[in-house]
Amino acid sequence: MLVLVAPGQGAQTPGFLTPWLDLPGAADRVAAWSDAIGLDLAHYGTQADADAIRDTAVAQPLLVAAGILSASALGDVTPGAVAGHSVGEFTAASFAGVLDDTAALQLVRKRGLAMAEAAAITQTGMAALLGGDPEVTVPHLEKLGLTPANVNGAGQIVAAGTLEELAALEADKPEGVRRVVPLKVAGAFHTRHMAPAVATLEEAAAGLAPADPTITYVSNKDGKTVATGAEIVSRLVGQVANPVRWDLCMETFQELGVTALIEVCPGGTLTGIAKRALPGVKTLALKTPDDLDAARALIAEATEATA
Repeated sequence: MLVLVAPGQGAQTPGFLTPWLDLPGAADRVAAWSDAIGLDLAHYGTQADADAIRDTAVAQPLLVAAGILSASALGDVTPGAVAGHSVGEFTAASFAGVLDDTAALQLVRKRGLAMAEAAAITQTGMAALLGGDPEVTVPHLEKLGLTPANVNGAGQIVAAGTLEELAALEADKPEGVRRVVPLKVAGAFHTRHMAPAVATLEEAAAGLAPADPTITYVSNKDGKTVATGAEIVSRLVGQVANPVRWDLCMETFQELGVTALIEVCPGGTLTGIAKRALPGVKTLALKTPDDLDAARALIAEATEATA
């Protein structure tokens, strides 16, 4: 069974959208999305520097647009399940037919703006911890006032909190943690620091008419599959202030019988985790259109195996 996944914030790099805009119709689609959300996605995806695309209000819609664009380039694909990491859940909601492309981008644009506003209240950030045992790491983080904002599996936890708390973590690592790596994000996402953004998103989502998913949708909140569009949107609203449990999502992939996993553009982070946490599962990251042929071959192989 094939699982299609979408990465979260921090996966973006300068110019990563450039080769995708050469695909037939891609530039026109991106221009239409840009008009709909009031943000020049083509500029930020091709010309802007690392600091410009680190901006939460820019990075989030840019990642969702890239994910949708690269997935559609695969052709007529029906994966066995879809999921996204953090803001990637909006991409997954589009894959599953819960929100159309424009609605997903409009909502995520409001999410990015609201989270940037919340992040400006206090100087906060996030850092990945490499190595360590979650049973040791989580209590240590809580002792320092930090939140285990992403529990990603394969020994990776992302801590979030104030810059002072993160500095204390660097000086006092949990036992077994080899490195603490700051992430390219502008705030402590998926923590109490993002609570002001939840109310903004609730208001923005009130006018939506989400459809029920046409593909099995796996949620970050608890790794559960979610059957209704209304519940998926409710979870999208709440997840900005709640931890991402990607470890539980991968457990669900295993229960569903995953044999192949493709990560849409800008792929790499989630396939890296899957290689460690899902032994035997074939993985592929869509970085440029040059990866499309290999992705289609993997899709055909997974479809044949499922049949």
